[in-house]
Amino acid sequence: MKRFFILALLMAPLATSAQKEVELQEVTVRGSKVVQRVDGQTIYPTRQQLESSTNGYSLLSKLTLPHLRIDPVMHTITALSNLGSVQVRINDIVASKEDLLTLDMKAVQSIDFIDNPGVRYSEGIAYVVNIVVKKPVSGFDIGADLTNTLTAVNGDETIFGKFNLGKSEFGVNYSLGYQNFKGTKFEEHATYELESRETRDILRQQLDGQNKSFSHNVQLSYSLSDSNYVFQSKLSDQHDIHPHRSWAKFETYEDYNSSRTSSPVLDIYFHRNFRCNQSLTANVVGTYIKTDSYSEHNDGGNYAYNVTGHTYSLWAEAVYEKRLRSFALSLGSQYGQTYINNVYSGDANANNSMRSSMLYFFGQLKGRLGKLGFMGGLGVSTRYYRQAGWNDHFLLFRPKLTVSYPLAKNLKAKYDFEVSQHASQIALVSDVSIKKNAMETLVGNPKITPNRVTSHDFRLTYSTPKIMTELQGYWRLNANCNMEKYTRKDGHFYQTQTNAGNECSFFFIQSYNRWEAIPEHLSITIYGGIYRFFNFTDDYRHTYTAFNGGANIEAYLGRWALTAYADNGWNFMEGEHRGHQAPTCYLSASYQLKNITLSLYAQHPFCAHPLTSKTEVLSRYIHKETSQHNRNLGNMLTLNFTWHLSSGRKYRDIKRTMNHRDTETGILQSK
Repeated sequence: MKRFFILALLMAPLATSAQKEVELQEVTVRGSKVVQRVDGQTIYPTRQQLESSTNGYSLLSKLTLPHLRIDPVMHTITALSNLGSVQVRINDIVASKEDLLTLDMKAVQSIDFIDNPGVRYSEGIAYVVNIVVKKPVSGFDIGADLTNTLTAVNGDETIFGKFNLGKSEFGVNYSLGYQNFKGTKFEEHATYELESRETRDILRQQLDGQNKSFSHNVQLSYSLSDSNYVFQSKLSDQHDIHPHRSWAKFETYEDYNSSRTSSPVLDIYFHRNFRCNQSLTANVVGTYIKTDSYSEHNDGGNYAYNVTGHTYSLWAEAVYEKRLRSFALSLGSQYGQTYINNVYSGDANANNSMRSSMLYFFGQLKGRLGKLGFMGGLGVSTRYYRQAGWNDHFLLFRPKLTVSYPLAKNLKAKYDFEVSQHASQIALVSDVSIKKNAMETLVGNPKITPNRVTSHDFRLTYSTPKIMTELQGYWRLNANCNMEKYTRKDGHFYQTQTNAGNECSFFFIQSYNRWEAIPEHLSITIYGGIYRFFNFTDDYRHTYTAFNGGANIEAYLGRWALTAYADNGWNFMEGEHRGHQAPTCYLSASYQLKNITLSLYAQHPFCAHPLTSKTEVLSRYIHKETSQHNRNLGNMLTLNFTWHLSSGRKYRDIKRTMNHRDTETGILQSK
């Protein structure tokens, strides 16, 4: 398989094709269905892709976006890289899972895939997928999206309704999710070196286990819009009907975890257009998270603790935009305030209260000088943390510059340079210690400071209406970065985070190729690259080379749509961990009949116990190999039923909708 990928990557497409018209309902696009931009690309889905897609996840999975894995069954979007996370938006504002499941395919105009986000986006965001849709101004749309696995207990059910009355739109949706997996198998081989140079080998092998959850979410929304303004408000609540439980039985002990959360969110958004191509956007989001959890880790003796957590957060953003003929200016600010109070009782006795605040200012200029496209910006943020007797204040800068230039017809070069500061997750800077097993304890470190991240990204892109191929070279240096460290004392080992004199860097060379073999009917995508990782500290020097790649085939035959996707996972090394994200493979077939679509997904075919994760710890004191398999995911068959009924729907273009949610609880967990 690797030879096939490498051979395909070395074959640079040289064919050219005449331009043609692609008609997408009310929009006609001349030229390629993929338009290259300085910060990414704009993709115009074909009529077949839109008609065969049941929701936002289904549509995005058909586009095979570089570096992203979209699972249309589990409703997840994963960034297959160490560059950061992925953020999905609808009309430029963060979208929830419910927004994607209730997406109206008739309203979709294009998808902006931003793989080079500007300074407006938050730190740690590596990819932004913005779905541009038309705003309905009349009629109603009701429907259901029901996903149920036939070979395991797993489902995600959503019903929704959207109603327009004049300039107002009222929306409601309810979703119910459940899962009960009993086929998880965990195995760990560990070798510990004690102070006496004696080694101790331990095998932790799970004999039985269960992981189950049952939760629901309700969302109410109201919007008032005209051609010059949009006001929207959204109230949602996620709640576990029963606690999320996981249980694992080993030869001499059992582990048990139970947690229950609820999270109401209020989101208020306003956008206004002014004269001379000016606009102002404001968004305020308030989030509350309540968590009750219980954990037992009985390796080496009884060890149990409870956590009662309360998180309150406020996030606000204001953005001013001015568009001229050859460039656009954006100025804005973001403000965040978070208070976390986590009370640990039992064997992990602690009262962890943390306050953090963030104030961020940014300015960005994006435009064109002749054939040269450019995007430059600067972000400045101030961050404050306080817990118990410790507090700290950081001033962080984020300069960014991107330039692109056409070297020849259909061939474009692009270079991006960025310096940013990375702040650790709140849980990692807590002063709480959690026992993982008889030999190890996880320790928070409140003295961690943000580290500087410098990146260089160079790309060559060749595109025609039938062929798009991209060669990318990327290098990232994390100076003084936050990396894990193991220490030992009295025969026990402590895992923590530190950033004193550490350096973590990596580079990769990757090729992405998409070929419209039979336009509108058959397309083939192949991507892959070589990755090299470097992790240097005073205690260790680790390097690692990996190949990561995948392929996708789509076929549209009348009412039928067929898809085959496979990748080898994501192999990487960070700190003292070498990680192997599990490979995946799925086949899908969907059939459309008027306003009903039936889809069948086969995941991990011909594999009874697929690997879900594998890690190695390469500490000077500890060597561990950990793997996890899940029988429920093997030969997994899932049926999706989608029903839409709409009447009187008329649309007009609009810039944005809304959604923002805080999910960080600050709770330190051993696994």
